[in-house]
Amino acid sequence: MKKYFILFFSTLFLLAIFSPAELPAATNYKGKVITIVVGYGPGGGYDRTARLIAKHLPRFVPGNPAVIVENQPGADSMIAANYIYNVAKPDGLTIGTFNRGLPYAQLLKVSGVKYDIMKFAWIGSAASEATVLAIQSSLPYKTFAELQASKTRVNLGSMGPSDSSGQFPVMLREYAGLNVKMIIYPSSSDAMLAVERKELDGRGGSYSSVKPFIDRGVVRVLVRGRVSQPGLEKMPVDEDLALDKKGKAVMAMRSATDMIGRPYVAPPKTPPETMKILQDAFAKMLSDPQVKADAQKLLMDVNYVAPAETLKIIQELFNQPQDIIQEFAKIVKF
Repeated sequence: MKKYFILFFSTLFLLAIFSPAELPAATNYKGKVITIVVGYGPGGGYDRTARLIAKHLPRFVPGNPAVIVENQPGADSMIAANYIYNVAKPDGLTIGTFNRGLPYAQLLKVSGVKYDIMKFAWIGSAASEATVLAIQSSLPYKTFAELQASKTRVNLGSMGPSDSSGQFPVMLREYAGLNVKMIIYPSSSDAMLAVERKELDGRGGSYSSVKPFIDRGVVRVLVRGRVSQPGLEKMPVDEDLALDKKGKAVMAMRSATDMIGRPYVAPPKTPPETMKILQDAFAKMLSDPQVKADAQKLLMDVNYVAPAETLKIIQELFNQPQDIIQEFAKIVKF
């Protein structure tokens, strides 16, 4: 009987010193809702990845919480990043995804930055993301060398100089001599619609975003960044085409965040035990056969990039020589 009294009073003691908010996250997640804040509107690659995660994540989080997606577009996803960093509670119930290029905004001291990219609680990335240049299949260029040698200007769509769709082709123009003109569209879907209508000759951007159009024969890929994906292994790499060492270094900087791909973070100071639950859940989910099959149906690839790897990549960016950063800043704008 004595041992039961000891057990009873021990339980009361634990309940007294731990408020519900301080109990293990595995207990707290039961009956809770996790919100994924997406820094772009519905329909794009970041949004589609988030909705795939929202569908499957509950199976991998103890307590099987509901997961919803909340779109907070604006300022190339900087609004969402600022919200996660400064407003969202560090309780493990709000996580977010934003433009993988946002480390550049901090590096270049953009005025709207109200976050420290290194101080987010990093869950990791849901995918590495190859960047490519895709042009209309009806155009005569079968290789990048043919396009590079042409004196005819090609008109490419982009979402602006803070997005890979703008940065990638402009760097090819500046450092590899490509004759291109950039035309800004409000979204990747708008740009691809213009390509289909032959109002544009093509666009740069994420491979996952243009792959449906590649599969339909609308466009072909001529060059990629450093990150590869199945089907791109034999494509020329942009930095190998640079005409000088400075251009090569700048292109390599741009490719660095492709390794981060689809970043996911929680607010700073989210408890370590909560982060471990989220990190473990993401790692298991993104290797799950059912998740990968669903991703394939959406013409996407998913793979987990651990927080240590993402932070290592970002740290390397911030350690670039000042002259290379200054050159980079001529092209990458926010």
